[in-house]
Amino acid sequence: MSTSETGSTTTATTTPGPVPAQRRAAAELTSEHGRTSISDVVVAKIVAIATREVDGVHAMGTGSARMFGAVRQRVPGTSASATQGVSVEVGERQAAADLDLVVDYGVSIPDLAAAVRGNVIGSVERICGLEVTEVNIGIDDVYIPGDDDSGTQTQRVQ
Repeated sequence: MSTSETGSTTTATTTPGPVPAQRRAAAELTSEHGRTSISDVVVAKIVAIATREVDGVHAMGTGSARMFGAVRQRVPGTSASATQGVSVEVGERQAAADLDLVVDYGVSIPDLAAAVRGNVIGSVERICGLEVTEVNIGIDDVYIPGDDDSGTQTQRVQ
């Protein structure tokens, strides 16, 4: 950036520098050869995987979503949703994500949230080329080891 003074006015001019990688990648989604569109489901799966990679994230989804996921897993031929606890909005060049998490007891929630945000933003920008405008995180519950109901119940029928 250079400045020049003439009398009482000062003007600043900037010289264009290299385009940051995430901006360059977002610009490459539209070119003279065509346009690339990325589905919400694709971004949601990437967000979910990036979130689960962070130590301290025990589960994803609100209480009711986790309950329906557990029921769905018990039905033969079905599986839990890979994007449970993830909601995304995807535009042509930007994406935003909302996450509902269950964290392990003893983990610093602010540190965990920062780590999740960093991993989600890095993954989506690197893989999709979309600028991530925000990652909102809701902590729905705290997991305490030993409080699992599933391991403490005895089976009624054998």
